[in-house]
Amino acid sequence: MVGRAIGGRRSVIAHYIALVVLAIITLMPIWVMVSTGFKNDVLVQQKEPVWFFFVPTLANYEHIMTRGNFDGYLWNSIIVGTLSTAFTLIFGGFCAYALARTEFRGREFTANATLLVRMVPPAVLAVPAFAMVVNFGLNNDLAVLTFFYTALNLPFAIWLLFGFFKQIPVELEEAAVIDGASPLQVYFRVLLPLMKSGYAVAGIFTFRIAWNEFILALLLTGRKTRTLPVGAAGFITDTGVEWGRIMAMGTLIVIPPLIFTFFAARQIIAGMTTGAVKG
Repeated sequence: MVGRAIGGRRSVIAHYIALVVLAIITLMPIWVMVSTGFKNDVLVQQKEPVWFFFVPTLANYEHIMTRGNFDGYLWNSIIVGTLSTAFTLIFGGFCAYALARTEFRGREFTANATLLVRMVPPAVLAVPAFAMVVNFGLNNDLAVLTFFYTALNLPFAIWLLFGFFKQIPVELEEAAVIDGASPLQVYFRVLLPLMKSGYAVAGIFTFRIAWNEFILALLLTGRKTRTLPVGAAGFITDTGVEWGRIMAMGTLIVIPPLIFTFFAARQIIAGMTTGAVKG
C-alpha cells in the first residue's frame, strides 16, 4: 500500500511537471512578443537578446496609436469580424438545423463533407478571389471581405452545429408546435437556448479566424480598409523590419480574442465536450 501511494504521488508530480514544461513552451513565444513590444530599437537589434531584465518603454505603442492609423485598422477589423461572425452563425445555424432534421441517404457524409471544404487553405483561394473581385470592380470594400470570411467559415459552423442539433430531442419541437409555436418561434425560443454552447464555440472560432486572417485581407483591402494584421505588416519597410512596433501591434491584436475566449470559456468547454464529440 505504501509503495502504491509513493508511486501515485510520483505520477502526480511528474504529471504536473510535464504540464508546467508544456505551459512554459506554449507561453514563451507570447512572452517574446509582449516583451519585444516594450523594447527600444537598440535592445531589439542587439545580437544577444534580453528577455527579462530591461527598462520598458511605451514608444512603440505611442507610435502605433498616434502615427500608425491604429484606430482605422481596429474599426475595420471589428466591422469585418463582427459581421462575418454574425452571418456565419445565422446561416450556419439554419443550414445545420435543416441538415439535422431532414432524413435522407448520405446525410452524415454531407455533414462531414462540409468540413472538407474548410480544409482548403485561404492562400489557395486568395488569387482566384482577388481576380474575381477585381473583375467586378469590388476591391477595397469591407463588404467583400466580410462575404469571403463568411463563406470561409460556414463549413465549420455547419459541421459543428449539426452535431449539437442532433443532441436535441425532436419531441421538444413537436411539443412547441402543439402549443401553437411557429417554426421561427421553435427555432429562436426552444432551440437557441439549448444551443448556447454550440454557438459559443462556433462564434469563437469564426471571430478568431476573421480577426487574424492575413492573406485575403491583404489582397482584398486598400489603404482605408486594411485590417489589423495587414496594418501590422506595414511596419515591414524597405529599410528594415520594425520588430518592436510589429510586436506591439501583435500584442494589441491578441487582446480582444483573448478576452472573448476568457468570458466564453465555460460555454466553449461545454460545447467541445458535447456536440463536437458526440455529434
